[in-house]
Amino acid sequence: MTDHYAALGLASDATLADVKKAFRQKASQYHPDRNTSPEAPARFRAVQEAYDVLSDTDKRQAYDDNRRRNLLDSPIDTAREIWQRYIAGVTGQA
Repeated sequence: MTDHYAALGLASDATLADVKKAFRQKASQYHPDRNTSPEAPARFRAVQEAYDVLSDTDKRQAYDDNRRRNLLDSPIDTAREIWQRYIAGVTGQA
């Protein structure tokens, strides 16, 4: 499952204003016209998808419900995914 909050660098209690601000910053950072990195287009699409979900109240509610359900249904897998993402971020592999 894609973590839209992580894509924008936000906590799950972020306001709509926080989402918009983070989107503008990340979109500018990863826009393929500004960033020549081979992974920039994929990251830009992930940021756009995250914004599309988190800026729409109904989509965000469904996404949050699904996140909570996944955490409860498979806590070991969820914990493993969180730790892998954390380690990758700390070591700069993200």
